[in-house]
Amino acid sequence: MTEVAYADLTGDAAAGKTAFAKCMACHVQEERVNRVGPHLYGVVGRVAGSVEGFNFTPANSGSGNTWTKDVLFEYLEAPQEYLKGTRMAFPGIKDPQERADLIEYLEVNGEI
Repeated sequence: MTEVAYADLTGDAAAGKTAFAKCMACHVQEERVNRVGPHLYGVVGRVAGSVEGFNFTPANSGSGNTWTKDVLFEYLEAPQEYLKGTRMAFPGIKDPQERADLIEYLEVNGEI
């Protein structure tokens, strides 16, 4: 997996908004609105599998993960490799800067 650490990068929320377009088929940034995937409002710092009303896989709800920036950075590179058994079919974002930008966007927009 990645050789670049999240701490090595500075995320740009404006660029992250563009990257979020890749997520919008399944996710929204609106609190309490779940789609194919759970809402991502407030995801940074949230315990995995804890969105009310969403049916998570045991792999996700039982992972013990908290979606810190570092965990999201690794997960978003290759979700199915990072969390075996997840239903998330997204192939991942290989570009480390794009992942950092997306995480910044998710954090900024989860605090509104």
